Amino acid sequence: MANTKSAKKRIRSDARKHLRNQSYRSRVKTIIKKAELVLASGVVDEAALRLAYSTLDKAAVKGIIHKNNAARRKSRLAQKAKRVVLAAQAGSAA
Repeated sequence: MANTKSAKKRIRSDARKHLRNQSYRSRVKTIIKKAELVLASGVVDEAALRLAYSTLDKAAVKGIIHKNNAARRKSRLAQKAKRVVLAAQAGSAA
């Protein structure tokens, strides 16, 4: 347990920051999941992708996730979107 006044304050402030970060991280996961569900249905919804990219970038800027983590997740979403587009093109060509 913390002995000094400043260490006790750090524990309190860390608890507040943990709650804020946890809620934002949960929001990021939810928005990504929604974007992936839209892609899984075979439709590329630009608005859902834009919202997911924006949320990931904001989380990275705020330090909630690492910038490379945000970049990796955005890249994976883009790859899934590209696969959906290619599958639609292949389906319409056949």
